[in-house]
Formats: sequence, structure tokens, C-alpha cells
Amino acid sequence: MRRHWKYWFGVLFSIVYINVYAQTTFSGKVSNEFGESITGANIYIDGTFDGTSSDQNGQFTFSTSALDSVILVASFIGYETFRNSLVVKGEPIKLDIILIESSSHLGEIVISAGSYVSGSDSKSEILRPLDIVTTAGVTADVPGALNTLPGTQTVGEVGRLFVRGGDSYETTTFIDGMVVLESYDQQTPNLPTRSRFSPFMFSGTSFSTGGYSAEYGQGLSSALILNTRDVSPQTRTDLSIMSVGLEAAHSHVGKNASFSGKVGYIDLDPYYKIIRQDFDWIDPPTAIDGNIAYRRNVGKDGLFKVYGKVNISGMQLNVDEFQTGESPMAVDMSNDYLHINTTYKDFLSDKWVLRTGVSYTLSKEDILPGPAVVQYKTAGLHVKSVGEYQHNTKVFLRFGGEVINTNHSEDFYDAETEINNRFDFDQTIISIFAETELYLTNALLARLGARAEYNTLNDEYSIDPRVSMAYKTGEYSQFSAAFGLFRQSPTNDLLRVSNQLEPERALHYIASYQLIKSNRTFRIEAYWKEYLDLVTFDAERFYDPLAYANEGSGYARGFDVFYRDSKSIKNADFWLSYSLLDTERLYRKFPEQAVPAYASRHNFSFVYKHFVPVLKSQIGLTYTYASGRTYNDPNATEFNNGKTPMYADMSLNVSYLPKPNVIVYLSVTNVFERDHIFGYAFKNERNDEGIYEGRPVMLPAPRFLFMGVFITFSKGGTTSQLPQL
Repeated sequence: MRRHWKYWFGVLFSIVYINVYAQTTFSGKVSNEFGESITGANIYIDGTFDGTSSDQNGQFTFSTSALDSVILVASFIGYETFRNSLVVKGEPIKLDIILIESSSHLGEIVISAGSYVSGSDSKSEILRPLDIVTTAGVTADVPGALNTLPGTQTVGEVGRLFVRGGDSYETTTFIDGMVVLESYDQQTPNLPTRSRFSPFMFSGTSFSTGGYSAEYGQGLSSALILNTRDVSPQTRTDLSIMSVGLEAAHSHVGKNASFSGKVGYIDLDPYYKIIRQDFDWIDPPTAIDGNIAYRRNVGKDGLFKVYGKVNISGMQLNVDEFQTGESPMAVDMSNDYLHINTTYKDFLSDKWVLRTGVSYTLSKEDILPGPAVVQYKTAGLHVKSVGEYQHNTKVFLRFGGEVINTNHSEDFYDAETEINNRFDFDQTIISIFAETELYLTNALLARLGARAEYNTLNDEYSIDPRVSMAYKTGEYSQFSAAFGLFRQSPTNDLLRVSNQLEPERALHYIASYQLIKSNRTFRIEAYWKEYLDLVTFDAERFYDPLAYANEGSGYARGFDVFYRDSKSIKNADFWLSYSLLDTERLYRKFPEQAVPAYASRHNFSFVYKHFVPVLKSQIGLTYTYASGRTYNDPNATEFNNGKTPMYADMSLNVSYLPKPNVIVYLSVTNVFERDHIFGYAFKNERNDEGIYEGRPVMLPAPRFLFMGVFITFSKGGTTSQLPQL
């Protein structure tokens, strides 16, 4: 199996954007206030993926199935965003759009999907949901799609985000500015997980590879910032029939509000009976998943959002000594998950914006290895308020505060030995932050900020400075630089044993150059990170608090190259990314500073998508390469001196629309069926020859086949818009 059983859960409704059957045609011309044509402007219907870019004469045309009231948006680098409310009745609409040049809003320039952002998010890469669901091999998984971008590591047996030498826990997820705990599915040994959240609930995905805003904390290496959709534009019902389960969703649109709900059932038992797995399942994974989303426009400019997710999952399998490190045993695993996110945003005046929110996460995980019972419980509450003030066209201020409370516990009981242990902690982090964006000239933007935190667990105060700048070197090019100090509390498994550990810290130094012209993006970025106060411990005294200390350190340095092109080949979109990483660290149970087992020195991705309107189809291809990773062989004298073979994977997908409201989707991962080796597992005891026996860590099956049929029932009768969760 290519991923954990939920690897395919997010693939529902994928590749749903072909507009050939749309009912209303928009056309016109985009120009500036001097009458000059603008090439490459983005024109689209807000809240949908219906849109296009203007050609070399500023002309544009596209179709949509949206009905009733819509908002037409047009944007281009260096100009104010154009927004116009229109009533769509199925008749052609022609209009000329005039964009007004902006002399001060460099920080608000957002380039097209998959490229980078200047100004306040100068280290970000942007992916729209459409990019995520149409990328072969990632099956609509947000982290999976981000792993095709520079700065990430391919760690196929884990399936999470590893950014620029950082471990997976160093990337923190935020939804509408609110922190999300336990954002990945339940982990099974040597089976990759995926994000719990479907990309269809988001209007965009911003992935910061470092140097991000002072608003976001508790992320040592990176921040995954997800923004949910606003009020749904269309009442619709969606049905998904998949090779791994069923799902149904419905969105209802009222006058000023919308409500969406989705329920799904996933069962991999039928698939495993057809496709052999090198895994001893007793009861393969099953899950019931539910989502709700409520959006309401409040007054003239207010927007109230509520999002909720419930997931109940379980599995049972036999685990051998290579996976447990001890004797073989039957393991029963289950997980109950709840996340609620409520936010409110309002434009109080022309100068003031208020954002506030509350989120709550509850995760309960039971693991029954043989006669023992291990129960994990994590509960987190996040309260946050942010004010934004535009003093004038040259000065912008953002400030706010938040409280994050986390309660975590581990209960262990062994019926045979009657051992009963409990480890827990309760941590509250109180933070305030402020930053200002100063437009020193029309081409130079500086952002100065700081974040102060107080941690109740160790009774410590801290202040972290963050500085960045962006300078436009030409009409289409820009230079950026950033520096910042970032910190993150140790992971739950460490704090529940030793709750006096201090936060881990990292210094980021980043410099980049980007060029965006005619739907082509090129970017090169160099970085250097210094890790401080990493947690170390003695592996033989894992449950001894005195065995833990903040004595670790490390570094990560390298550069990333990214190129995206949606113009050179007709009806095609592709991108290439390459990352060079040099990193070592002393942390966890490392006896010395070494290259961590998840780090590859070279990573390369090529993503290609071709649209075939005549065949009502789209074909996608993704090729991923990673150089060999280190592993520790206990039979060797040097630590982490082993090296795996290179990783090379080719994946394909195709979607076909037999009818306007029906999509047939097929995906194949690892087409050439390569045996990917991610490392080696060893027994804890020597054999009769005095050797620690080992075997390669591989996925249970070399490839995964997925097929789904997705049907939409709506007033418009087409699938040109995505589910509105």
C-alpha cells in the first residue's frame, strides 16, 4: 500500500474543474488606467476555481456553472485587486476591467498557485486545492502535494512533512490562524499517514519554509497555514463511490449563509483481499468520518465560520519483532478524534480589521499490544485575537495575543504484571506578538516583528525577534531576505516523562530571488538554520526524567530551486523543484552529532499535468527522486553510517468526464514497481553468530491502485466547482 489506509481518503471529488460544460461565458479585456493591456492577469469567480489569465492583448474568456450572485475578481502584480458583484443568469457577460496601480501594497502581492508570495509571507509557497488534487501520486493529501515543492524531504514510510533538515514534528498546522493538534492520522509502524483534512475545505494552502510571521508560534522549522472557504456559492450534493469506501456530501446555500456536511465510511478489507499486502492484518483499517461547515456573512463586512470534524477509526494486526524490537504480538489500535474551529473576521473601518477565534482538539488513542493496554489522550484549547491597522499607504501594523493550553496523558496497564503507570502534563503558553510592515519606497518593504511567550510548565519567559524584507529588482523580479528566532515545546512523548524541559529553538537565515513573468515562475533560495537546546535522552532510561536534558544542537543549510510553467506547452502545467540539504544534529537518543535518518542530501520532483478537452480528460504524471538516507546498523562501529539506495518513483493519474456531473478517476502509484527501501530494522538481541539480524523497511505493497466515481447533483448540473466543506 502506497500510504496509510487513509492515504486515499482525501482523493474524493478529485480533478473536478474542467469547465467545458459551463453555462455562462465571461469575456473582456484587462488594462491599466493608461489604457495599456495587461498580460497574465488572474480573472476568476471568487469561491470557485472557474477563471483564466489574460493573453498578450489583455483579452480573456472563461466559462462557469455558477448561478445567481457572484463576485468577479481580477489581480496582477503591482495593481490593486479588482472585485465586482454580478448577477449570473446563464447569459454571456462581457466587460472591460481596469486595474489601478498600487504604490504601497507589495506585501499583498500573491502570485499564482504553486509559486511564492512576496512581502509579509515572503517565504511561502502557495498551492490551491486544484493543484493538490491534480498532482499524481499524492492522492489529494496536502502534505503529499507539498512534498513535491522545494525544501521538503521524501520520507515515504512516514508520509509527513520534513522541512529543510527538520523532523516532522517541527511543522505546525494552522487552520484560519488557529493551531491544530494531532493533524495527522494514527501512525502504524512503517505505514505512512496522511493529513486528517481534505484540501477541498480550503481556499488556499500557504506553506512557509521558514522566516514566517510573528503571528505564528510553536513551529521550529515551518508553518502550514490553511485558510478555509467563505460562504458556499452553490447548493449541491456529491456522492463518491471509491475502491476503498463511500462518501456523501451536501451544501445548502441561504441568503447570507451556507451549511455543508459530509459523512464517509472507509474499509480497506475488500481491497486487501484483491491486492496482496506484505502485512499480517487481523482486521484491516476501517473508519467513519464526518465534517460540518457553517459560514455566515455578518453585517456589511463580517464573516463567521464554524468547522467541525469527527473521526472514529480502528485496525488490528500482528506485529513482528522487527517492528516492535521485541517479541511478535497482536496489536489492536483505535483512535477517536474531534476538532472544532470557530473564527470571526470583521472590517471595523477603512483602517481596522479584527480577527478572533477559538479552536478545540481532542484525540484519544488506544493501543493494545498483547495483554497490555496503552491509552493516549490529548486535549488542546486555543484562543486568539488579532488586530490589523493600516495607518496609511506606507505603514501597516499587526498585533495580537493568544493562549494555547495542552493536556496530554499516557496510561499503561499490563494485566500479567499488574503494572499500572501514568505519565501526563498540562501546559499553557501565553503569547503576545506585534509586527509592522514599512514601505520604505515603492520597491522596498521591511517587516519588523517580535513574539513574546510565557510557558507555565517551566515558568519561563522568552522574546523572539523576526525581521524580513522584500526588494523589487525589476518589473517581474524580487529579492527577499529574512532572519528569525523560532521555538517549540518538546513533543508530548518527551514532556509527559520530563515536564521541566525547555523549548527547543532554531535560528533562521534566508535569502532568495524570484522572477515571475507570463505564467512562469523561477525562484532560488539559500538558507542556514542553527538548532539550539534540542532534547537529548538516554534510550536505556526512557522513563527516567533525570535522563532528559536540553543538550542537543545541530545545523541545516542548503538551497532550493523552483520553476513552474503553465504557458510554454498548450493545455499543460508543470513544475520542477530541486533541493540540496547539508544537515547534522545531536538530539533524542543520538550518541553523537550525525545526519538524521530522514534526511536526503538531494531531492528532485517533476510534476506534469496535461488537459485534453477533446477527450474530456486530464492526465497527470509525477516523478520523485531522493538520494539515499542514513540508517544505524548496530553491527557497525560508526553511528548512522549505513546508506539506503536512492528513491525513485513515477506515479500517474487520469480523470474522465463521461457526463458534465460525473467524474471517473484512476490513480496508479509507483508505476515501475520499484522496491523502495527506507531504512533497515534490527532485532534487539544478537543471534548465535553474535549478529543483530536486520531487514529492509519497505511498504506493504510496491504500488497502489485507486478508482473512484464522483457524482454531483446541483442546480447547475456540472462538476466545475469543488465541494464546499
